[in-house]
Amino acid sequence: MNFKRINGIALQVCTGLYLAISLVLTFTVSDYYIFNRIGEFDFFFVISHWFKKCGLLLLPLAVWYKKKCCADIAKYFLPVFIIVGCCTFGSFFDVTLMTESATPAQKVFASINEFMPKAANMTLFFFAAASELICCALLFVQDGYKVSAKSFVYLPLAIVAVMPLNIFENFFDINSSNIEEWKNSFLWFKNFTLWHFLALAILVGFTVGCYYILKRFDKKKQNEFLIAGAIVLLIQYHSKDSMLLGDGYNVYNTVFAAIPLFICNMGVYVSSLSVILKKRVLYAISFFVHAAGALTVFIYFGKDEMSNYGIFCSYSILYFCLTHCLLFGLCVLPSALGHYKFRIKDCIIPIVYYCFVIIFATVTSGLVSTFLTTYSYDGYTIVIGDYGTADMSPPNYAFTQVNPLPLPFNYVPFTIGNCTFYLSYLIALYAVYVGLFWIFTGGYYAFLAVRRRIFGGQSQKTEIPIVPIALSEAAVADDSANITEKTEDNDEEKVV
Repeated sequence: MNFKRINGIALQVCTGLYLAISLVLTFTVSDYYIFNRIGEFDFFFVISHWFKKCGLLLLPLAVWYKKKCCADIAKYFLPVFIIVGCCTFGSFFDVTLMTESATPAQKVFASINEFMPKAANMTLFFFAAASELICCALLFVQDGYKVSAKSFVYLPLAIVAVMPLNIFENFFDINSSNIEEWKNSFLWFKNFTLWHFLALAILVGFTVGCYYILKRFDKKKQNEFLIAGAIVLLIQYHSKDSMLLGDGYNVYNTVFAAIPLFICNMGVYVSSLSVILKKRVLYAISFFVHAAGALTVFIYFGKDEMSNYGIFCSYSILYFCLTHCLLFGLCVLPSALGHYKFRIKDCIIPIVYYCFVIIFATVTSGLVSTFLTTYSYDGYTIVIGDYGTADMSPPNYAFTQVNPLPLPFNYVPFTIGNCTFYLSYLIALYAVYVGLFWIFTGGYYAFLAVRRRIFGGQSQKTEIPIVPIALSEAAVADDSANITEKTEDNDEEKVV
């Protein structure tokens, strides 16, 4: 085994180790707690902690996808901020929610969320820094010292891509004493307000814009951009872990809300893996289930009394909009760009998949709720109920505990732990969502039929206005455009 191969293996191992440790560290309060409290921490540490997160995007692309521009940026940009962060951490590891002024409910949340000891947090922090530095050193060994100046054009994009979205909260004073004033403010996010319609417009603009930009490149380059988008989605998705522990996300306050059993949470993994692994079954689930799921929540964000997104630039709404825009894009762009062609029979596995999701989410929701309502700290047990009248809302994975539908379906009750569920509601919930999946798919085929009728005689290269529900002329490209490693009838085939 030659030295180059050994260096390559070491680089992959260190990158994998760095990503794994970084994932674990997102389950610490301090990881994102500092970004909306810059005045309380060392400014240079906060900036370095942000900038070194670029490694989560740059290193995978440099190591596993051989992107020379990412390697150039990583080996010259990251070490400076890693070293600064290791020298200026200050009170970073002392962040705790278990304070004397905390309410009994907040102490219960803190006792659950702060499960990682300070010593373990510090150890993992410095291990992550060391592995990231080693990766940069190995990139020097692999590629040498020469770099292309053009590589650094992508540096601002990388910094923005990993931006901590709670950083904007430094400019708004929102606390428990003035929260009711903010709720009546024009800036507060609610259904069918200016901010709601702006979010929907951003979704359309983002998806259509990505399509027109990516269609200029060949399939290989398109897939690289989609993979980069998948990595950004995963980075921003896991930022929520730390926010849940520290400040809460929407109406959720405990680490149990990080369990990926909300439909769009599962979609993050499925859509990301679909563009990375290029498996037909993942493309089908992503397109049929999660594209419709991401679109419907933009149309209706849920009952206002069940939500607490805050003002338009609070972490909750920025996180929601960014991750769901990326999710919807990753669900529909592979089909739009001709990487995958959805067929009617492809819906079978997604429908079965969604059935298992409902079942598993119901069981988990009942078990987690039972634990939370029986767990106590310092003699206090939290109360789960309606938002604003109880300590916390139910976990409500995949909407299995709280009915977002306008009609009650309280028939055929059964219990899991100390929680009551209704079989009639779960069946109705499943049927409604499957109906939405078919409406989305029907709209897709309707668009293709209209386009064939109007533009059937024109060249495939003709520019045609698109809508985000269908998006692309590439979706009806000739089957020869989709080169596959196996026959088209194999649901496990790898589309390349």
